[in-house]
Amino acid sequence: MENSNFLRSLIKKDLETKKRDHVVTRFPPEPNGYLHIGHAKSIVINFGLANDFNGKVNLRFDDTNPLKEDSEYVKAIKEDIEWLGYKWDDLFFASDYFQEMYDRAVLLIKKGKAYVDDLSQEEIREYRGTLTEPGKDSPYRNRSIEENLKLFEQMRNGEFGNGERVLRAKIDMSSPNINLRDPIIYRIAHATHHNTGDAWCIYPMYAFAHPLEDAIEGVTHSLCTTEFEDQRPLYNWVVAECEMEHIPEQTEFGRLNITNTVMSKRKLKQLVDEKIVDGWDDPRMPTISGLRRRGYTPEAIRTFVNETGVSKGSGEVDSQMLDYFVREDLKLKAPRTMGIIRPLKVVITNYPEGQVEMLDAEINPENPEMGMRQIPFSREIYIEQEDFMENPPKKYFRLFPGNEVRLKHAYFIKCEDVIKDEEGNVIEIHCTYDPETKSGSGFTGRKVKGTLHWVEASQAIPAEFRLYEPLLLNNEEGTEKNFLEQINPQSLQVLQGFVEPTMKDVQAQEKFQFFRHGYFNVDPKDTTPEKPVFNLIVSLKSSFKL
Repeated sequence: MENSNFLRSLIKKDLETKKRDHVVTRFPPEPNGYLHIGHAKSIVINFGLANDFNGKVNLRFDDTNPLKEDSEYVKAIKEDIEWLGYKWDDLFFASDYFQEMYDRAVLLIKKGKAYVDDLSQEEIREYRGTLTEPGKDSPYRNRSIEENLKLFEQMRNGEFGNGERVLRAKIDMSSPNINLRDPIIYRIAHATHHNTGDAWCIYPMYAFAHPLEDAIEGVTHSLCTTEFEDQRPLYNWVVAECEMEHIPEQTEFGRLNITNTVMSKRKLKQLVDEKIVDGWDDPRMPTISGLRRRGYTPEAIRTFVNETGVSKGSGEVDSQMLDYFVREDLKLKAPRTMGIIRPLKVVITNYPEGQVEMLDAEINPENPEMGMRQIPFSREIYIEQEDFMENPPKKYFRLFPGNEVRLKHAYFIKCEDVIKDEEGNVIEIHCTYDPETKSGSGFTGRKVKGTLHWVEASQAIPAEFRLYEPLLLNNEEGTEKNFLEQINPQSLQVLQGFVEPTMKDVQAQEKFQFFRHGYFNVDPKDTTPEKPVFNLIVSLKSSFKL
C-alpha cells in the first residue's frame, strides 16, 4: 500500500468495523472539457484506493448539461485515464439514469418535498438571501402536490420554454447553509444531448444527480474536493428523501493547486476558444493531453500526486516539484544526444577537407547498459551562438578569440578567426584542432575549462525546437478581468536548429536529453519525416529540492 493518509485510514476503519464489506469508488468527470493536472489527483486517489483495498472503481461521466458537453471530451477523458496507467471496472453515464432521476423527483413532489417554481433566475437569487440574512419563500412554494405533478409533467413534455420554470427541492429557506435553501434540482433545456439525443428537454442539476448516481451504482466512498463540503448536507438529504436503497458516504480532500498554472477548466476552455493556445493539447496547457504532448511521463505525474499527499487543506504546490519528478523519471531512461538550437558554424581549418570520422559516444552515462552510439565529425560543425563571445567577461570559459575548448566526445579546438557579415554580425568561426586531444585517447598534456556540444554540419538533421515557460506570469490566476492579461508572451519560443544524424528516424513521443539544454520530447502532431519537432519538457537543473 501507499503511505497512509486520512482517506486510507477511513476506508480501513470502515472495513475493520464492518461498516462496509467492500469498497467502490468512482471518478466522475463532466465531459465539458479536457482533464487537467488537478484531475490527476482525483484519478490517482480514487483508482489507487480501490486497487489497494481490492475494490472497484467506476468511471462515470456526469453528463447532465447538454449545453456544454460533447462526445469529443468523453473520448479524450478515457484516453487520459488509460495513459495515466489506470483501468476502470465499469463505465457509466449519468444520462443512463435520467428516467430513474425523473421518477425520484416525482417521488419528492408526492412527498411534498419538491415544487415547481415560476420565479426567474434573478428572482430566485434575490429570494435566496445572503450568508447573514435568511432567504424568503417563493410565492409558488405552497402549490398543491397535484399542481406540481401536472406542471412537472408539462415541463417533461416540452410545453414550456427554457428558463420558464424549474423544479426546486423544498428544504429550508432560513438554513444557514445556502445550499439547503430550496435548491433547483431540474431545469428546462431544449438541447440535443450527446448520449440521449432529443429524448429529454429537462435535465437534473448536478447537486441532485450526483448523489443519486453514487447510490444507484453502489458507490461506498464518494471522494471529492473540499469545495463540495458545504453541499454534503444536500447530498445526504437527496439520498435519504429519494429513499435510495444504497447509502454512499461523501468525504472531501484538498484540491491540487500549482504555482503559475491555470487550474480552472472554464479558463482553459477560454484559452482554447480564443486561440491563445494551440488547442487543448498545447504543450503549455496543464491538461493531461498537453502534458503528454510536451513529454511528461505518467510515472512522473503519479509520483508527483502521491508525494503532494492527501489532506483536507488545499495548499499550493511549486510547479517545479512536478519538473523534479520528470527529471528523476527520465534520467535513466532518456538517451543523451546533442542538438544545436541557435546554430553558429565553425570551420576547423586544419582538419582534412572531405574527411568524416566516426566518434564513440555514450547513449546514457548514468545507464551504461544502454550502450554506445557513433556520431560523425568533420571540418565543419555547428555550435551554439551563446558558446562564443568576441569580447567575453571574466570567467567566461567557452569559445573566444585565442581560447581553447573541448568539443564533447571529440577534440580540443582553438578560435583563430571570426567572420562577420556587412552588419557586423558574427556568422562563422574559424578554428584549429589538436589531433592529439581526441576524447578517450588518454591525453593529459593540458587542461581546458570549457566543454561545448556540437553537431557535424554535412549530416546534421534540421530540427525545430520549442522552448516553454509558464503560461501565467505570476502565481495567481487573478480575477475574471485580468486573467488574460497575465498570459506570458514568452511562454513559447520556436527556434530552428540541428540534431545529430542518429536522430534521423525519431518517432513521436520519444524522449531525449540534449546535452546542456534539457529533456525534449518528439512532438506527435507536427513532426514530419523531413523535420522533427522537439518540445522542451524540462531544463536540466532547478533550484527546487524535494
